[in-house]
Amino acid sequence: MLFTKLKAKAEHLLRGESAEEQAHSFLIEKGLKPVSRNFRCKQGELDLIMTDKQTLVIVEVRFRKTDKYGSAAESITRAKQSRIIAATHIYLAAQKTDRPIRFDVIAISGNGNIDWIQNAF
Repeated sequence: MLFTKLKAKAEHLLRGESAEEQAHSFLIEKGLKPVSRNFRCKQGELDLIMTDKQTLVIVEVRFRKTDKYGSAAESITRAKQSRIIAATHIYLAAQKTDRPIRFDVIAISGNGNIDWIQNAF
């Protein structure tokens, strides 16, 4: 019998998935409704897409084990913001919505603190 060994996910990918799950649960507790997760296109990835009443909320989730080299929120550069906005245009072209849009950030630190930045950019 031939067995194929499955590759284990890299630790940083598992931490990222865990942070996204934590952010997802946190936002649901705050009253947001899930729409989609991990929308991927050539321009980039949208971690979480949710609604907050009538607003479509694009959520970038960032995790940093320590703030030694900057906080999780500080790690979202202008270039990263541009990729998120470009990916959002692709998503919206397929979804056809007239809802207002907001870009939020969930920054999670190694000690478990969650910082929810609404209208981050």
